[in-house]
Amino acid sequence: MGIYGAINSAVSGLAAQATALENISGNVANSQTTGFKRLDTTFSDLVSGGGATQAAQVSGTTFATSRATNTVQGDITSVDVDTYMAINGEGYFVVTQASDVVDGSTTFADETYYTRAGDFERDKEGYLINASGYYLQGFPLDPDTGNAIGDNPTVVRIENQPLSASATTTVEYQANLPRIPDTTDYDGTTDASALLDAGVGTSDIAVADEQDFLDTSVSGGSITIYNENGTAMNVEVRYAKTANYNSTGPVFDEWTMYIGSGGDATNAWYDVGDVTFDTTGELNGMTAGSIGTVNGTSDGFTIASLNIGGTTAANVEFSFANGSLTQYSDPDGTTSSVSLDQDGYPAGELTGVAVDESGRVIASYSNSQQRAVYEIPLATFEAEQNLRRVDGAGFAATTSSGEADLTGGGQILAKKLELSNADIADEFSKLIVTQQAYSANSRIVTSADEMLDSALNMVR
Repeated sequence: MGIYGAINSAVSGLAAQATALENISGNVANSQTTGFKRLDTTFSDLVSGGGATQAAQVSGTTFATSRATNTVQGDITSVDVDTYMAINGEGYFVVTQASDVVDGSTTFADETYYTRAGDFERDKEGYLINASGYYLQGFPLDPDTGNAIGDNPTVVRIENQPLSASATTTVEYQANLPRIPDTTDYDGTTDASALLDAGVGTSDIAVADEQDFLDTSVSGGSITIYNENGTAMNVEVRYAKTANYNSTGPVFDEWTMYIGSGGDATNAWYDVGDVTFDTTGELNGMTAGSIGTVNGTSDGFTIASLNIGGTTAANVEFSFANGSLTQYSDPDGTTSSVSLDQDGYPAGELTGVAVDESGRVIASYSNSQQRAVYEIPLATFEAEQNLRRVDGAGFAATTSSGEADLTGGGQILAKKLELSNADIADEFSKLIVTQQAYSANSRIVTSADEMLDSALNMVR
């Protein structure tokens, strides 16, 4: 081979170092690209022929190949965008690209791609798209069970459709009634003066008797509930004591629960039912009133049709479960420890979209409700270093990488982004070595040229 072989080897070195320089250049250019995976360079030698043993051989040429760093994770940084996310560990987001716009709606390509760039934001059509134009895919969730639907991910879309109302079915009620209520009519000495005015009757409170009722009853709290179409109804509760425990009278203290009618022309307050307490202050009996029935477990009242101010709600249960209604002595003579909680809500408009730490897309609504609408899968591969790189920090599966497995992967981190794994300082270090190697190879060419000139001059 001789001098010509040396020139050939040096030229191959120049080409290999040029490839390394190109990789370094691309890495530096993408040092701030979200989810970018740098390409390192591997050099391989080609042994020159000419001998059966190493002693008879000479160093051959070289060539450069790119080496993937997909398994090298970039730094993860916090961001303030609810739909941004990063992957801690293995895996890729499953994405696709738009193919066309038909009648104002985006259609999508059949190809599936994969990326670590989690800078997804919701566009005007409700899709989650990142800065490179990739649309996120996920499993839609069943609104009733919360389980994923189907085995193939679809493009994530959160539309502006309002969340429908849900009627109140249960009011969890907690209160402690005083042993002696401090009503307006209570004279401070005779317990009987704290009882309900007998003139108002033992059922619903007529409008004409409302003031006498208010003077001989205590507040039991209030809460807003919702009927089937989401109309709000203000429920106001009052209690009136109707019997005191003593040695000659009733065995138990007795109270009647009332709910305000909200402006009914005939009745100001509805009789829900009676409750009795034993000497320890525990609830031990219930009796149905004009609008309430004792529920099946005898720990609350159910109102089949509650009409307040002309608005009706059906089958509302006031639950005293787990001993939440008591009558313990209270020096203030007022209802204490009052807590009302209900399970209904009005219709709501979409106010925001976020991703949680379990990898689910959460839609938030103006009625303070949240719904998990998609589950985000992570794709893993048997040989991810053999994925084919595509534009926008994306990858495509190949026969060498294997098919995507959507059952594993690392952890999704909400409001985080994975940065490029290309470090400028490291790239500059490689740049110095590459530049020196390129100069050295060019020097070989120059020296070989001078040697050829010397050989040619020998015959002159």
